[in-house]
Amino acid sequence: MASLSLAACVAPQPPVPRTSAATLEAARANADDGSAWAQECADWDEWDKRAQPFRVYGDTYHVGTCGISAVLVAGPEGHVLIDSGTRNGARVVLSNIRTLGFQPQNLRGVLTSHEHFDHVGGLWWVHQNTGAPIYTSPEALEVIESGEEHPEDPQFGMHDPMHPVPRAVVSAITPGTPIGIAELTFTPVATPGHTPGALTWQWESCEAGYCKSVVYADSLSAISADKYRFTDHPDYVQAFRDGLARLAALDCDILLTPHPSASGMRDKVLASDWQSGMTCAAYAADRLAVLEERLAMEAAQ
Repeated sequence: MASLSLAACVAPQPPVPRTSAATLEAARANADDGSAWAQECADWDEWDKRAQPFRVYGDTYHVGTCGISAVLVAGPEGHVLIDSGTRNGARVVLSNIRTLGFQPQNLRGVLTSHEHFDHVGGLWWVHQNTGAPIYTSPEALEVIESGEEHPEDPQFGMHDPMHPVPRAVVSAITPGTPIGIAELTFTPVATPGHTPGALTWQWESCEAGYCKSVVYADSLSAISADKYRFTDHPDYVQAFRDGLARLAALDCDILLTPHPSASGMRDKVLASDWQSGMTCAAYAADRLAVLEERLAMEAAQ
């Protein structure tokens, strides 16, 4: 499927210098392999705890904190960031991009997973410091613009508002249609359930002539406010199951998740094998089992 350029969807960014081949190669060669991150961070660690960035594969880097992922995909025409972390975590993200030898001003787009403050609460800060436009799902767009929770979010009422992001810099994408940003291509996959507008992202990263499919799969946990019952929302539950089926079917060499521990990232780093441990299919099956347990519990009540 051909990719869709989103350049016309938002206000144009000022020209930025290309990232030289030498800079890209230096980042690949000098970036940590994740060992420092694994030593500094524990499973299910604090969301804003500072951690060293590291290279995952090719030009894909983890630039998030110990407890929240943010992923940078670098390219000569500009870079793309997936998720910002919290408002405070976004400072760590931008600092980590610089640590790798890249300039945050070379960000050409920011993609989102799901519309909760722990993953996108720093979008305003990232945009203010980079000018990068933001691409999200139609359901999440209003949340990001207003800073307020989606009324159909199972966790509605549980979170403080986020800093709103100007509508002019946020665009809604079409799930299933690949998008091209700075000559990098990403495929958004609708995986609602944890939130109505949750997205999973898939792209290809290459090194030494070998390309792998990288998937940043959304949280997909059936968590809610105390009074919310999934069984009262059958259409939402079906959309939840459909998204899990899409995730399970993806070509998925490397699995990353917004909460690193959800996919066993620390274990993968310590094993020096990104294709070990949990796969997309296994992750989807695990999330489906949790959903079914929640539905059974509600039925019993």
